[in-house]
Amino acid sequence: MHFSIQNIIFLLVALAGFGLFAWQASRIRANVLQGRDRDMSGHVQERLWKTLLVAFGQQKMFKRLTPAFLHLIVYVGFIVINIEVIEIMVDGLFGTHRFLQFAGPAYSALTGINEILGALVIVAVTAFWWRRNVNVVKRFTGPEMRAWPKMDGNIILYVEVVLMVALFLMNTADLKAHQLQNLTMPGAFPVSQFLTGLLPDSVPALHMLERVGWWAHIVGILLFLNYLPSSKHFHIILAFPNVFFSRLIPQGQFSNVESIMHEVKSMMDPSYPVPAPATNPDGSAVAPAPFGAKDVNDLAWTNLLNAYSCTECGRCTSVCPANITGKLLSPRKIIMDTRDRMEEKYNAPLIFSPALYGAAAKHDPQEQLDKENHTLLRGYVTPEELWACTTCNACVEACPVNINPLESIVEMRRFLVLEESAAPNALNAMFSNIENNGAPWAFSPSDRFNWADDLFVAEKGTVQA
Repeated sequence: MHFSIQNIIFLLVALAGFGLFAWQASRIRANVLQGRDRDMSGHVQERLWKTLLVAFGQQKMFKRLTPAFLHLIVYVGFIVINIEVIEIMVDGLFGTHRFLQFAGPAYSALTGINEILGALVIVAVTAFWWRRNVNVVKRFTGPEMRAWPKMDGNIILYVEVVLMVALFLMNTADLKAHQLQNLTMPGAFPVSQFLTGLLPDSVPALHMLERVGWWAHIVGILLFLNYLPSSKHFHIILAFPNVFFSRLIPQGQFSNVESIMHEVKSMMDPSYPVPAPATNPDGSAVAPAPFGAKDVNDLAWTNLLNAYSCTECGRCTSVCPANITGKLLSPRKIIMDTRDRMEEKYNAPLIFSPALYGAAAKHDPQEQLDKENHTLLRGYVTPEELWACTTCNACVEACPVNINPLESIVEMRRFLVLEESAAPNALNAMFSNIENNGAPWAFSPSDRFNWADDLFVAEKGTVQA
């Protein structure tokens, strides 16, 4: 173990990388907490089991085998190769070289698996790139997938290839330098051993190339880490808390508006104890919360966490019956709009913010959106999109990280109905029928069973004939 100027530089680079990431993560956490409070305590064992199956086990991914298999390679590669990152961190801080070599055969197994996974990751990433840019999968297209979202998907693929190439450059140069000096190289390198012929026979040059690969790999990882908060790939971190805090109640069950629930119960039972209005510390009454959601701060914090956990894979939109039949609704767009609105409203200063590329870098807003009153509803999402939803929960079932677009859609619908009385005519007619007739149909209660009398007469006539 020896220290040098290189170790000091590495320490500063590592501190800067992790510090900037922690700062960005804190900004995103602050944005998420702008949402309405929601008690998600309890049911810890059930939540942990769901996280194990869906987030760690990739349960929902395997509904589509080809992308599931490719994603599994990248996912496992990400986890296993990060063990080597621990070794690089120790070597960088303390001046050691391949610190984990003391593990002997276990180290050989680790480096061998790393190399095989690294090669498979390059193959999988190439397949992903082909599916996005050449043989384009339909769910990767759409109005919300222009400009920045499309660019982001490709940037991630290029970065992953660069990281793997840097890893192989480091290993191959180190292996060949040991071979030229008749030294035994700790570890096993089933891929790099076939690449040594591509490098020069000069030991000093190989040492330099090994350092280039080493620095490129670790600095690339730190840059990638700080790119994540601006990217759809932030789901590799947020997928786990997002699944943990996903809803446990049946998918078809809607939440009640608490104030309305108390009012209805008091109407049905005059003895019902209506809770006292909430007050501020100074004794003044707390302003009543709006019904439903007009902007991002009207949604629950779990809905905002959903927005930052979105992978933009389009599985939700691809199974949406409204979208399939040509309606304007795209559940993916609703989630992406929520994230964009959060970043606009709270000015999250992300290192690689899409805002750096100008307004056109975001997916193009539709012309009918209200540009002056720039809230989530009408500023990003139109009523036409919301009313196209059939509330079938197909999008919720399809999401591989348990995002629930339907909750946000329903809350914005509630605002339209309860705050603006802006429901479609067909719904207004139904509301009127329920109020006047106690049922959705335009018949008084006394006429409700006329159909049975008509049916009896018709059947009686058929029997007599």
